[in-house]
This record gives sequence, structure tokens and C-alpha cells, in this order.
Amino acid sequence: MSEITPETVAAHGLTPEEHARIRAILGREPNLVELGIFSVMWSEHCSYKSSKVHLRRLPTEAPWVVCGPGENAGVVDIGEGLVAVFKMESHNHPSFIEPYQGAATGVGGILRDVFTMGARPVALLDALRFGDPAHPRTRHLLAGVVAGIGGYGNCVGVPTVGGETTFHRRYDGNILVNAMCVGIARRDRVFYARAAGVGNPVVYVGAKTGRDGIHGATMASAEFSEDAEAKRPTVQVGDPFTEKLLIEACLELMAQDCIVAIQDMGAAGLTSSSFEMAARGGTGIELDLDRVPLREEGMSPYEILLSESQERMLMVLREGREAEARRIFAKWELDFAVIGRVTDTGRLVVRHGGTVVADVPVAAVAEAAPVYDRPCTPPPRPVPVVCHDAAVPVTPEEALLGLVGAPDLASRRWIFQQYDWQVMADTVLGPGMADAAVVRVHGTDRALALTTDCTPRYCEADPFEGGKQAVAEAFRNLCAVGARPLAVTDCLNFGNPERPRIMGQFAAAVDGMAEACRALDFPVVSGNVSFYNETDGRAIPPTPQVGGLGLLEEVDRATGLAFDRPDLLLVLVGLGHGWLSCSLFLREILGREEGAPPPVDLALERRHGTFVREQIAKGRVRACHDLSDGGLAVALAEMCLASGIGARLVIPDGVPGRFGWLFGEDQGRYLLAVTPEDAPLLLAEARAAGVVARTVARTGGDALILGDGPPISLDELRARHEGFFARLMDE
Repeated sequence: MSEITPETVAAHGLTPEEHARIRAILGREPNLVELGIFSVMWSEHCSYKSSKVHLRRLPTEAPWVVCGPGENAGVVDIGEGLVAVFKMESHNHPSFIEPYQGAATGVGGILRDVFTMGARPVALLDALRFGDPAHPRTRHLLAGVVAGIGGYGNCVGVPTVGGETTFHRRYDGNILVNAMCVGIARRDRVFYARAAGVGNPVVYVGAKTGRDGIHGATMASAEFSEDAEAKRPTVQVGDPFTEKLLIEACLELMAQDCIVAIQDMGAAGLTSSSFEMAARGGTGIELDLDRVPLREEGMSPYEILLSESQERMLMVLREGREAEARRIFAKWELDFAVIGRVTDTGRLVVRHGGTVVADVPVAAVAEAAPVYDRPCTPPPRPVPVVCHDAAVPVTPEEALLGLVGAPDLASRRWIFQQYDWQVMADTVLGPGMADAAVVRVHGTDRALALTTDCTPRYCEADPFEGGKQAVAEAFRNLCAVGARPLAVTDCLNFGNPERPRIMGQFAAAVDGMAEACRALDFPVVSGNVSFYNETDGRAIPPTPQVGGLGLLEEVDRATGLAFDRPDLLLVLVGLGHGWLSCSLFLREILGREEGAPPPVDLALERRHGTFVREQIAKGRVRACHDLSDGGLAVALAEMCLASGIGARLVIPDGVPGRFGWLFGEDQGRYLLAVTPEDAPLLLAEARAAGVVARTVARTGGDALILGDGPPISLDELRARHEGFFARLMDE
């Protein structure tokens, strides 16, 4: 074994103090294999050592929560003996280095997190952040990431039903690729990663182990520098066809009552999967690396333990069921090997070539990782900026055309046409059709509603208010399709936590999210923290990405964006104060990035969301859209484009300003399309519920008219909306 030097310790991402702690735990100097084990298990990516003290403030419980944070994915009850299993994770660094494989293996990993719990994956979503469209790498990164997501999801046969994509120069050196997966299982057949039963066999299944991905977890726990390309060997290589076989084999075995515990080999591979199962079960494990299926010759025990080769799982089986399990995996043409046993020692003992190469206490590695309460500098609270109509050098019509064609609002058709969002035949509302995707629970009249949300410019200006808004918008998007919001998964993307300013952003964003989750009864059941998203000291904007899941009792009530006929009345739910500070209008039309984001009134969010859901359930709402980026005018334009039907919008007397009324981003608002016959009842019930609602437009024709301005033809609107990606991708 190599001598452990300070340089070796530093190369493993460990501090001198952490090295001293390892020596104290072992009572001796670790060997290189043991140092590698501690390195990955104590990495930021695996141990959450900088975030644990803050994550504890998030609410995680509700009567419908079956399993909260701490397992592979969160689990919520959706009735009729079924549960939804879901989680979101990041694959940011790998996707910047090798966009196709980085994004593809991100999808593969999140799929395994879900089916390892016994759930059949039914939907994928993503949340993507890229740099300036004019940056020379943006086009390459965008093309590779989208192809990787589509290539993996399409081949494995799980629909990619929604997500979001935005652009900003602050992501030039560190893009974000967050993937979310949702599965469905029987409530009485949920599987956990808790090793049990002394003597039970530990079994390796799936693909063979190679040298790809070694130290991927450590790489994800460090800043980038300009030599990012040198990290290419740390990026894993995925095979969606093997993943499909692995899904089917695991689900078949799960039906046979053979499995005691199961864990995917994700970050840190065999090391993390064995430690996590043993730690959760309070047991020990012995492993014989000579039995691990390898695809490369001469692999060292260090490489075998730390490899992040894809499409692999680790299981604890009931003793005596090995032959039955082996037959199933042989049928699916996958490797199967008994590589160890569960023990009562509380230690992980690893042998290779007949020699013990690692012997470490499980609890000390998995549970005694350093926990840092790092210094925080509270972010300053910005003041709103005021934008008067006289200061705007364009007409409202010109502003609207500029916004619908802007990178953050342009049609995402180029992206989602590369995704098979209809496979499995249960997608009711797919990309671009509604505020949230809607996927039928197969064989029932129920459906899940799914969304991913965050507004990084709000979080940059005020992380607390931005964290609140991310949760509130997910809540709003689920309500807009008629679903009852159930729970949240998250992916918290930030810069270097060793910088007090970054840690202050993180703490404030978590506090904002926690306040919103409590007020909206919308608990966090799973998630991921991704720190060190910066290059040469330049951090990304704080991006606390939220994935929301809701339930529709009647799938036929699911409500999309498109008008189903002319002569509908459009009812605006919620107050509009003309908030242009920190808005997309301010950035895209006036070139200013400043001011406080719109405040989020959580009591109003809950009241308005409940009212909208009730009206949808009563069949009164023909189309619905929440108001977010670009405000009322953009929301109406998107509804017109979705349906091919125009509308005339009224600008009432006495509004704070035309541009504020049209493009303000005041929160908690919805635009509802209702028939003239239903409108009086809906408005009366709004008054009774204490909800501000007013009729603001009527559908009809082939143009959008803003107040008394000239008509904007839908053809012109669509050309602007579709133009950005066509130009960027040269198509």
C-alpha cells in the first residue's frame, strides 16, 4: 500500500483535521483503500456535512408521508393502496465536463433511486440551467445535455414529461442538470436499504464494474477550475438498455419476497451502497472483492470499491434464496454474484486476493462524518425598484414580442420534441400543455401532477424570498391543473459553502423554503444538496430547485393552458400591484438586473390555490395558467399560443401603470378561462371565499390585443416564440 502523506490526504479532498479524526477512529493510520473509503463517504456529496444543520429546519412529515428524507427517495400515499416514490438529484459537474454522458447517467441514477424502493418509474422531469446563449460553449452543452436526457429516458422507456430550462451568464462555467423521477408502488411492497439478518448473503447485480467514475463523488464536492476537461475520466458511462433490464429484473425479484434490503450503486459505488445499508440496519458487512464481476483486468481493490460504473445494485437476500434470484437475473442476462455476508460486528471488512484490505467501523464512517456549522453572512435585503411607464422606450406590444422570444420564455419545443413523453401511454398533459405535467395512475381514474420550479434571479436578489417563491410556484403549478399538492423534493444548488456569503444564501433559502412548506402543508420528503457550483471562485446564482408532486382524484378534470373554444371569459385571480422589480421585463426589456423580488404572501397562496382547485373540480374552469415570469400578458400569450385562439385583454382604469399591469410579477395569481354562463357563479364564490377575482379578457379571433393597442397576430407571436432555439441551434 502507498504511504499516506499530506499530499495524498489533500488529493482525496480531506482536511488535516479530518485526517486526524480518521486516525483517531481507526487507532492507526489508514491504508490507501481505507482513505479512499473515508474520502468518498465524508465528501460533501455523500455526507451533507455543510448542510445538515440547516436541512433539519425543513418540515418532512404529514399524514400522507410514508417515508421522508434518509432513504433513496421519498414516499407518499396516493390512495387505493398505492404510493408515489420520487426524488430529484443533481449531475452538474459531470454534465459540464461530458454533457451527453453526464446528463444520461444523471437520469440513470435517479431512476435507480426510485425503482430500488420497489416502484416502477412512470415519469422523468428535469431542470436545466445554461450560460449565456452567446457563450461559445453553451450550444455544445445544451445539445449534449438534451441528447443525453432524451437518449437515456427514451431507450429505457420512461417518459420525460416536464421540466424547465433557463439561461444566464452566471452559469457559463458551471451548468446545472437536475433530474427528477417519479414511480408508483404498492404501499405494502416498499423496499428499504437496511441490511438485516446475520449470515444473509450480500449480492451484486447488474452490469460489470469498470474504472469509469472513480472519485466522481469527490469531484462533485470541489470547485471547478479552468482544467475541468482533465476530470473527464471521473464521468460515468451509461447504458439505458442494461438499465431497462435491471428495472425489470429487480421488480420481478421484489415480487418473490427474496429481498431484505436493496441499494443502488450511485455516488461512491460499492462503498456507499454497502456502508449505507449496514449503517441503516445497524449491522456489519464482509465483502470479497474477488467475486465482483469486472469488465477490466487488473483492477485494484481501491478502484473496485470507488468505481461509479452504472446500472449496478447491491442487495441483501434472505438466506437460501440465492438460486431463485440468480435464475431471474440470468433470464434478464445480467450479472449476479454473492460477494459477501451480513455480520453482527458493526464493521465493513473487505478482502481481496485472500487479504484484508480494509477494516473500518460502519457507524464511524457513515454517521460520524464531520458536521460543520459554517460561518454565514446574512444576505442583504434589497429594496424594490420602481419602473414608470414614461421610462420604457417600447410599446407594450413590442415588449410582449421581446419577452415571448427571450431565452427564458421562448418555446421549448426544440427540447421536448427530443423526449418521448408519450411512452407508457399514461401522459395526459405533457410538455408545454399545462403548468404541471399530468400522468395517469395506470388502471385508475387518478393522476399525478408533477412540476419543477425555481426562479434564480429572485434567489440571487433575496434568497429567503426566493426560497419561499420556489415552493409557492410549485404549489401554484399543481393547483393550476387541479391537483392537491402533496409533497416536495428538492435539489439545492449553491457555490462554495466555505464562503460565508454562499452559506448565508443557503441558510436563508432553506428558511424561506421551510416557511413556505409549513404554511402550504407541503412537506419535503427527499432531495439533494449540490455545493461547489463555481469555477475559479465565480459562483452560480443560488438555485434551490423544487420538484412538486400532487394528486388529482379525477384525471378527466386535469386542466391545461389551451382554450377549447372562443368567447370564453378570462378571470384574473389575485391582486396585481404592478411589481416590476427583479422581473424578467426589467431584465429583458430594460437591461436592468436589480431590486427586490415580489413578496410571497403564503396565506393568499393557500387561499387562492384552494379556490382554483375547487373551481376546477366543479368543472367550471376550461383552461388555467398561473402568472409568473412575464406576468399577465405573457401568461395570456402562452394560453393563446397553446390553443390557436386569440384574446382581447382589458387594461382597467386606475392601474399603477400599463407596463406594471401587463408584465408585473406579483405572486399568487392565476388566469382562469370560464364560460359566460359559469363566470357569475365563480366570481360569487370567489367573493365568498375572500378571493379577489375580476374578468380581464375574452377569447376569440386570431390575434392578441392589449387594451386599446394594435392587434398582434398569433402568427407573429408564434414566430417570435419559436425563433430563439431555431437560431441558437442553427435549425
